[in-house]
Amino acid sequence: MAVPGTANAATAAPDTTRATTLGAQAAQSGRYFGTAVAAGKLGDATYSTILNREFNAVTPENEMKWDTIERFRGSFNFGPADQIVGQATSHGQRVRGHTLVWHSQLPSWVSSIADASTLRGVMNNHITTTMNHYKGKILAWDVVNEAFADGGSGQHRPSVFQNLLGNGFIEEAFRAARAADPSAKLCYNDYNIENWSDAKTQGVYRMVRDFKTRGVPIDCVGFQAHFGTSSPPASFQTTLSNFAALGVDVQITELDIAQAPTTAYANTVRACMNVSRCTGITVWGIRDSDSWRAGENPLLFDRGGNKKPAYQSVLTALGGTAAKSATSATSATSATKADALPSAFSWSSSGVLMSPKPDSTHNIAGLKDPSVVHYNGKYHVFASVASSSGYGLVYLSFTDWSQANSATHHYLDRGAIGTGYRAAPQVFYFAPQKTWYLVYQTGNASYSTNTDISNPNGWSAPRNFYSSMPDIIRQNIGNGYWVDMWVICDSADCYLFSSDDNGHLYRSQTTLAQFPNGFTNTVIAARDSNKYALFEASNVYQVQGGNQYLLMVEAIGSDGRRYFRSWTAASIAGSWTPLAASEGNPFARANNTTFPSGAWTKDISHGEMLRAGYDQTLTIPSCRLQYLYQGKDPAASGDYNTLPWRLGLLTQTNSTC
Repeated sequence: MAVPGTANAATAAPDTTRATTLGAQAAQSGRYFGTAVAAGKLGDATYSTILNREFNAVTPENEMKWDTIERFRGSFNFGPADQIVGQATSHGQRVRGHTLVWHSQLPSWVSSIADASTLRGVMNNHITTTMNHYKGKILAWDVVNEAFADGGSGQHRPSVFQNLLGNGFIEEAFRAARAADPSAKLCYNDYNIENWSDAKTQGVYRMVRDFKTRGVPIDCVGFQAHFGTSSPPASFQTTLSNFAALGVDVQITELDIAQAPTTAYANTVRACMNVSRCTGITVWGIRDSDSWRAGENPLLFDRGGNKKPAYQSVLTALGGTAAKSATSATSATSATKADALPSAFSWSSSGVLMSPKPDSTHNIAGLKDPSVVHYNGKYHVFASVASSSGYGLVYLSFTDWSQANSATHHYLDRGAIGTGYRAAPQVFYFAPQKTWYLVYQTGNASYSTNTDISNPNGWSAPRNFYSSMPDIIRQNIGNGYWVDMWVICDSADCYLFSSDDNGHLYRSQTTLAQFPNGFTNTVIAARDSNKYALFEASNVYQVQGGNQYLLMVEAIGSDGRRYFRSWTAASIAGSWTPLAASEGNPFARANNTTFPSGAWTKDISHGEMLRAGYDQTLTIPSCRLQYLYQGKDPAASGDYNTLPWRLGLLTQTNSTC
C-alpha cells in the first residue's frame, strides 16, 4: 500500500530534503537567508559566485541610503541600487530596501534644514519617490533606521528629524511609506535592541506596541545583531518572541559576530528558527574582507571566499547539511528524526470536559470536532453539534478548563452563518488582514470572517474557497465524502487540506496575498490503499523550535476505534515521513493514553492541538503537547449522527522538557 512519504504515493510534490546552501535551506521553512551587497563588488567573480549560490535575499549596503539616492535635493540617482536590484531579480533573490530615513549618511542639505514644514515635505517626497521607483520589487523596507538613543533613556536620539518634527516623525514616515507602496513590508531597524531588559529595547517595544494599538502601519522590526564573540544575549529569543507577539514580523537584518564563533552563530540562527514570525536573516557582507568590521573577521566566508566553521553551524541550525542531499528513504527519515518531536508518544486524558447543551431549538446528541485558540486570556472553542436532524456549529469560551462544562453554548446558526449543514470548524487569526477566519464544511469548503472572535454574532455569511469540488477529488472520492477542511500558511503561501473518507488527503495552494482566493493546484498529498488508515480529520501544524511540520490524520483501527497517525516534513508541501504512524506506535490512541478519571472513551477522534499562538501559521509547542479531542461512551451504538460524542483533553506525558 502507499502511505505518506513513500515513493509510490501520488503526491505530485517534489522530495524535500536538507539543502546544501544557506538560502535554499532557509526557504524550506519559508524564510530567507540574505546578505548585504555592494554594487562595486558585483564584478568580483568570487564574490558574485558566492552571492548567487548561497543567498536568496539581498540588502544594498549603501546604495539606497539618502546620500546616494538623493545627494542633491530633488535629483534622484537610482543607478547603483538598480544594479543590485536587477542582479537580484535575475537570480530569483528577494530585496530588502535599506534605508529611507536615517540620521547618518545624510546629505548636508538635509541636515541643514531649519524649518519643520520644509523637512516634512522633503522627507515625504524622498520616501514616496524612492518607494515608487522600486514598487513591487522590494520585500521589506527599513523605513526608519536607528532612531533610538543608546544608554538608559529609552528615548529617541537627537537628529534633524527628531529636533524639527519631534517624536511623531517616525509615525509620519511609516504612513508616507504605506501610501507609497501598500504591498511592501514596513520595518523599523536598529542595533543594540537584542537584549530584552535594555532600556533601548524597551523603548522600541513601547513604540511598536503603541503603533499597533493605534493602527500606525508597521509590519516588521529589524534586529541588526552586530555581536561580540559571546553573543547573542541569553534573552534574544525572548526579545524576538515578545516583539512578534505584538503582531509584527521580526528579522535579523545585519548579522555579524566578532571572530565568527560557531556557537554564537548557531544560537543566533536557532533563536530565529524558534520564532515562527522570524521571517529571515541577513549577514552584513559575504567575505571577511567585505565587512565593515574586517579586522574582526566576523562573517561566514574568509577573505579567499572559503566557508568557515561558522558556515556549517549556521547551515545545521537552519536544518541543512553540507553533505550531499539525502535521496534515500533512510537519509530522509534521519533528517526528520533530528528535529524536535519524539518518535513515540504517551498521553494522559482528562475526563469529559464539555458536553452538549440542548435548548428549545437545538436537540443536540453530540459535541464534536473542536477547534481551539487561547486569545486575550480565554480559551475560544468552536465545535460541531450533531443530532438526528443534521449538523451545526457552536461557540463557547472560558478562562480555565474547570469552567469549560459550564460555559454558555452560542449556536452560530442564529447569526449570518445560518442554518443548514455546517460542520468541522477550524479557527485562526489571519494576521495580514487582521481578521479571524472560521473554516468549515458545507458540502464545499467554506469560511466566515469576524473581527472579534468573542462575538458569536459577528461572523459573516458562508463563502466558498472553491466554485465546485476540484476534479482530482471528484475522480478519487469513490463512495466517500469530502470532509474536514484545514488551512495553514507559511510566510509566502496558504494551503488547504481536505479528506475524502476513501484513503486520500488533498492539498490546494494559494499565495498569502491572494488568500482566501486563488486556491488551485489541488493534488493528492497522501494516500493509502486501506481507506481506514488515512480516513479524515487531518491537522497540519508548524512545530515551534525547528524546521518541522507535523501532519496528523485520523484512522480507524482494526478494533473499529478511532486514533491518530502522524508524519513530519520540512515544509507544508511535504514529503511526509512517518513519525508515530501505526496501531502499535500511534500518535494518539487509547493504547498509549491513561485515564486517571476513568476510561470514558476508547476513541481518540477529531480535535485540535493547543497552539503556541493563534495566527495562520498554526504553530504548536515542540513538547508538553495538549490535544482537545472528541470521545464517546465505548458502549454507545446506533446512527452516527446521534452518537454521544463529548470533548476531553490529552496532555503529553513523555515530554523531555
